[in-house]
Amino acid sequence: MTSAEFDDHPERASLDRLEGYYDAVPRHGARAEDFGPLTLFVREGEGWPFYARPARGWSGPVETADVRRVRARQRELGIPESFEWVAETTPTLRPAVERSGLVVHEHPLMVLDPITPAALVEGSSGTASVRIVGADDPTLPSALAVPHLAFAEPGTRVGLAGTAQLAEAVEACVADGTVERAIRRVEAGLTVVAAAVEQGVALCAGQHQPLAGISEIVGVGTLPSARRRGLAHAVTAALVTDARSRGVDTVFLSAGDDDVSRIYARLGFRRIGTALIAEPAS
Repeated sequence: MTSAEFDDHPERASLDRLEGYYDAVPRHGARAEDFGPLTLFVREGEGWPFYARPARGWSGPVETADVRRVRARQRELGIPESFEWVAETTPTLRPAVERSGLVVHEHPLMVLDPITPAALVEGSSGTASVRIVGADDPTLPSALAVPHLAFAEPGTRVGLAGTAQLAEAVEACVADGTVERAIRRVEAGLTVVAAAVEQGVALCAGQHQPLAGISEIVGVGTLPSARRRGLAHAVTAALVTDARSRGVDTVFLSAGDDDVSRIYARLGFRRIGTALIAEPAS
């Protein structure tokens, strides 16, 4: 897609607004290093490492040499060689990334239709109760751990990992500081966590990250053995309702694949583009 074609893209205004959000959110926990057409976000302190993105406002081409310079810096810092961007807004980045040797993964980029009715934050899905999880909620550790197991067994089919594996994942999240960091973000209003809880354990959980009227829903994942119960649908609805209660008017997400995107479509999300993630081949 050329610059002229993007100017005529029907979702241009929405995509441009999301670009501002993508650039702003990492700056709460990372420093930004300038590489011309690319910005590398480097986390300050402990936590999940960030990535490189197109520089905000850059309208020129991105060359393979630009990507290689960023990758060299990532190797120097000992962080993953990863890039994230939107296909429609920076079309020249994908060929440059692929020529550098990275593999690109596509994810449907979806925005919630603003006329979609709000769902109840507090509710239930079968025998599981669905709620927003506060910083002092004893289910927070399992709400942070369960998406890791979900993403380790991708897809929507019922999987193998169950409560025993979840207990081990919770211990790991406590030990590596994930829970402590999440508590600080929840208390600061940077992250909101929702979970479907059964017998005191989160079987499904996700988050949204509000900033200046926009929020991205991230990390919605169900314990593989508890899939096909509508838990992800209920958790996402709770996150949407909470976001709206905070004055957010743009709620968006990147679905794992087309099958997952159909779940979100039933909640009123529609596809406006393609989110791309590039990383070394596994």
